[in-house]
Amino acid sequence: MANLLPLVSASAARRLFMGAQGLLDDPGRRVTAASLQALIERLGFVQVDTINVVARAHDLTLATRLDGYRPEHLRKLLEGKRSLFEAFTHDASAVPTAWFAHWKPRFDRDRARMQGNAWWQNHFKGTEGAAIVAAVKARIEREGPLKSSDFEHPEKRGPWWGWKPQKAALDFLWRSGELMVPRREGFQKLYDLTERVLPECHGHACPAPADHVAWACATAAERLGIFTPKELAEFWHSIEASEAKAWCASAEREGRIVPVQVEGADGEIRPAYAVADWEARLAKLPEAPERTRLLCPFDPVLRDRARALRRFGFDYRFEAFVPEPQRRYGYFVLPILEGERLVGRLDPKLHRDRGLLDVKGLWWEPGVKATKARRRGLDEALARLAEFVGAEAVSLPS
Repeated sequence: MANLLPLVSASAARRLFMGAQGLLDDPGRRVTAASLQALIERLGFVQVDTINVVARAHDLTLATRLDGYRPEHLRKLLEGKRSLFEAFTHDASAVPTAWFAHWKPRFDRDRARMQGNAWWQNHFKGTEGAAIVAAVKARIEREGPLKSSDFEHPEKRGPWWGWKPQKAALDFLWRSGELMVPRREGFQKLYDLTERVLPECHGHACPAPADHVAWACATAAERLGIFTPKELAEFWHSIEASEAKAWCASAEREGRIVPVQVEGADGEIRPAYAVADWEARLAKLPEAPERTRLLCPFDPVLRDRARALRRFGFDYRFEAFVPEPQRRYGYFVLPILEGERLVGRLDPKLHRDRGLLDVKGLWWEPGVKATKARRRGLDEALARLAEFVGAEAVSLPS
């Protein structure tokens, strides 16, 4: 029976994924509030990260897809229009506000998980935790948006590992949906009551469990094209793999998805599912832009390292948290995307005081030759990145 299933080639699976993730569109198209909102809705979310070796993760992800993108474009959607809100997926992310109700099950789940966490129980013994949380929320209710630094605490690390109780309380209230992040100052979060930040969304009913699972799976499937139940569950990080597996069985019966065999970049054939009209979608996809691009380590096509290996044959590990002597490549390594291929990687650092984008290391993938055309494409990609981050010069390893 298995050999009667459609076979999706490695190239087709890769193109479907890249198309769903906005990497086959013209990056030179005009940037507007509407086009940026549409892109983020297409991606599903954009991960927000504090590392700023070159630029923030969310800015790099969006600039890779839109040449004219600038950080203020995203801020307007988050802080002005409020068409995006900051919340957790697998990590802190900018998420379309239209889906706020589907974060309510996560708020309930995270509240219970944090309260049951051994670290929380150890540091907030007895009624102490509830009292601190209540005091933090009451102060924000009285005074308006506050940062962690607005809450003083004796300078002692003790068992807190540098986290003062008020900071833990703020994180708890944010993760449980009682506070939102209306804006950031110097990339520090300000927190305010959810009903003041998103008054229209605050009162939305929590979706029924079955409705939430259906939403999570259907929206993830649209953004992956080819997928397994595990990948659906991990896309939003909001449901269990068993729930995604049950949804796949139901969606297959209804003809919404189809079982397929998928060829990996290594030639291995694996079972998976595809959106029902995958062949029609594939036929409509444009060719990849004829350019070289530098992907953020948190780009959605890289987040699942195992999938990146299957789709692109690219073995990527984020090494920022690996001790320096044990790193193979570098701290904040950017994969090099050439058309539809990941052909190499480089380790950059922006020296803001000197206006220099310094490429400390450059590695081409096995079998990839550094031809003049390839070098020219890389130079153009680095020039675009330098312009985006405000560097006046680029240096490459000799």
